[in-house]
Amino acid sequence: MLKKLRVVISLLFFILTGFIFIDLGNWLSSTLVNKIVFLQFFPSLLKFLNILSFFTCGFIIIILITIVFGRVYCSTVCPLGTLQDIISYLSGKFRRFRIYRINSFSLPSNRLRYTILVITFFTIPAGSLVISLLDPYSNFGRIVANLFRPVYISGNDLLAVILERLGWYGLSRIGLKHIDPGSLLFAFFVFVVIAALSVSKGRLFCNTICPAGSFLGLLSRFSLFRFVFDEDSCTRCFRCEGSCKSRCIDSDELTIDMSRCVSCFNCIESCPSGGMIYGIKHKPSKKVHNVDLSRRENIKTGIGVLSLISGLSLSAARDSISGSGINTTVPVRKKYPVTPPGSFGIEYFGKSCTACHLCISRCPTRVLQPSVLEYGIEGIFQPFMDYSASYCNFECTVCGNVCPTGAILPVPADEKKQLQLGKSVFVKENCIVEIKKTECGACSEHCPTKAVQMAPYTGKIKIPVINNIICIGCGACEYACPVKPYKAIYVDGNPVHLVAEKPEVKKTEKKKENGDFPF
Repeated sequence: MLKKLRVVISLLFFILTGFIFIDLGNWLSSTLVNKIVFLQFFPSLLKFLNILSFFTCGFIIIILITIVFGRVYCSTVCPLGTLQDIISYLSGKFRRFRIYRINSFSLPSNRLRYTILVITFFTIPAGSLVISLLDPYSNFGRIVANLFRPVYISGNDLLAVILERLGWYGLSRIGLKHIDPGSLLFAFFVFVVIAALSVSKGRLFCNTICPAGSFLGLLSRFSLFRFVFDEDSCTRCFRCEGSCKSRCIDSDELTIDMSRCVSCFNCIESCPSGGMIYGIKHKPSKKVHNVDLSRRENIKTGIGVLSLISGLSLSAARDSISGSGINTTVPVRKKYPVTPPGSFGIEYFGKSCTACHLCISRCPTRVLQPSVLEYGIEGIFQPFMDYSASYCNFECTVCGNVCPTGAILPVPADEKKQLQLGKSVFVKENCIVEIKKTECGACSEHCPTKAVQMAPYTGKIKIPVINNIICIGCGACEYACPVKPYKAIYVDGNPVHLVAEKPEVKKTEKKKENGDFPF
């Protein structure tokens, strides 16, 4: 029953965590989303360090559970761990992969995994690059957001087309919007690496590369509940060793490496004689098998880590900006990228964001897009406001309400309307009014604060004029500008977010109407 309970809990977390990234109708409220990701270890830790709130102590709960029950987090709460189990289970259904279903004990890569763990924790004050690359939740989020979500949307649209031809219009089309090729390739690369390791090496990623797994593994050495052999009942059939996904059971020496055990209970289920026990009281093993990693195994695992990190070099050009057919010549020179509302600015955001892409998935306008080098190499794949893709809704506060790390904090709608993310810059030489001597005004029409106004220019023609005192940097003007390849108006980000002044509202006197029908 322990294994069945573990499977049910793990599938529940896996489905809920995956759904928040493909919830196209925003059926889940921000409060429910926060509850779903509350127990994710590194996002909870970073959020606690950012705002020091009791309601962000999910990682403390995980630590306490680990001290009592062992690494149950890795086999239940962690969605990437469940994804590995699903891949391993499905691979076992194919005849050509069944050779990998018989696992054997392997030596732990202690030097490598603890080196990664130390580097991860020591680099937290400097930034979140290492965590964003190795955190299981963030990698799972990127895989779902960049791989599974487009597949889901494409399937929905294909089904909608089929149903429309049959005369049923109850399913609407969604359409793919602005897929970043760099993020897609990196997510695909990580997925392939993790899938290959799951098929051939079980939980190697969790016990060698993942810093959360290594940290919890240290704690599980002293857990209250442990797996041990009952030497009187054990028949040395080696079934427990063959079913261990972590390859941490040595049937020859009757020992279990609890630092790598993820408490999947496969060993107990597979044991026909009751020779494996999970409980508080246990007999000490006759021998302690403590052999360090051989040089050959260390080199092999190191190559795997280098292959994973080498995916950073994958980047591609973004989609070309649609325009009016006018080839502008003055390049856009942005000094700073625009960070999401509630992130305070580039420095705070860069140190806290793990690039899980939850805010990107739930952004209603899809203005949040994965960065390539906008923040530098240390901020790769962290979201930024890409005004070539869309613009930020004037009253939207979704990203701050769902961020699991506190990199984007909740901002009330009224405050958000005055939060200045950046300032608009007008390039007269790229404007249609200047080039073709014709009217446009698209930027002014879409500006929610009327920071962009049309002023007399030549004859009856008007040209944009910017008032950055009331500009909030929402990007509506930049997105609406029709010229290409360089925009005539763009938003340069504020390194630290400011507060814009409230726009003046012109009062209009209502005319007195005579009669019963004023219209």
